[in-house]
Amino acid sequence: MVLLGPSPTTAVDAARLSDLPAHRAPQRAQDHVVILASTGQGTHTLDFVTHACRPGTLLWGRPGQVHQFGGQAGFDATVLAFPPSILPPLPVQLVADPFAPACWQPAGEDEEAIVAEIAQIAVDRARSDDSHLSRTLLAHQVAVLLMRIIALAPPPHSGPAANLIELLRTEIERDLTHRRVEDYAETLRCSVRTLTRASLAVTGRSAKQLIDERIALEAKRLLATSDLPVAEVGRRLGFDEPTNFGRFFGRETGQAPGAFRAGLLRSPAAPRIPHQRSSLPGRLTPLAPRSA
Repeated sequence: MVLLGPSPTTAVDAARLSDLPAHRAPQRAQDHVVILASTGQGTHTLDFVTHACRPGTLLWGRPGQVHQFGGQAGFDATVLAFPPSILPPLPVQLVADPFAPACWQPAGEDEEAIVAEIAQIAVDRARSDDSHLSRTLLAHQVAVLLMRIIALAPPPHSGPAANLIELLRTEIERDLTHRRVEDYAETLRCSVRTLTRASLAVTGRSAKQLIDERIALEAKRLLATSDLPVAEVGRRLGFDEPTNFGRFFGRETGQAPGAFRAGLLRSPAAPRIPHQRSSLPGRLTPLAPRSA
């Protein structure tokens, strides 16, 4: 499987981070990517938030998120990748929300259970014959793993307001070119006031803030993982005029689009890459036991 690219026949794959070819440019995932740090200390950047990692650190990147590996010597981890299509229904707020919790340091029984789940997935992936039974087993195992991870986070909101915001997030993801709360309220057949109150109750942010936050994140993803001109990035997100996009991006991030991209390019860990469907550092290979 291409870790951050489309999944071929085998739906679940596993590798050691140290076995993957060095590739430290920002890469956009099309799969879920779960990382469990095993040795050393390092960093992993997920959607432009850098997480310090040590043994036991657990990260969960959702499809569409941008990964950047720190590449520190001596730092290693187990990396799992699998497409969303193999999962049963799980809480959308945690599975699909790009702003949901993404990093944990589990302890005690939680840590033991998650380490054991990931180790078993790696073993079963290595033994897999790609039969229907093997693929089904791995799919159920990663579903259990995600449910264990979900249990580490605060329980998601429930009730009418949470349901409405779930629908709002779905609509935002469906088309990132709309920025007016009124348009979403009309689509969801509610008033702007109802949508805003629901958003404040569930997320602590207004509906307008949710929309703008998501569009700004998408802009950052495109700027980081493509060579599209800044004006084209803006057009893809519904901005007819580059100046309007620049003002929006600056208001949301504190930087001009060009400065944000240049900051990434100046870092030796983030060379610019052509605009294409990203793939992780090579292909994941089955984990094999290492001699002591």
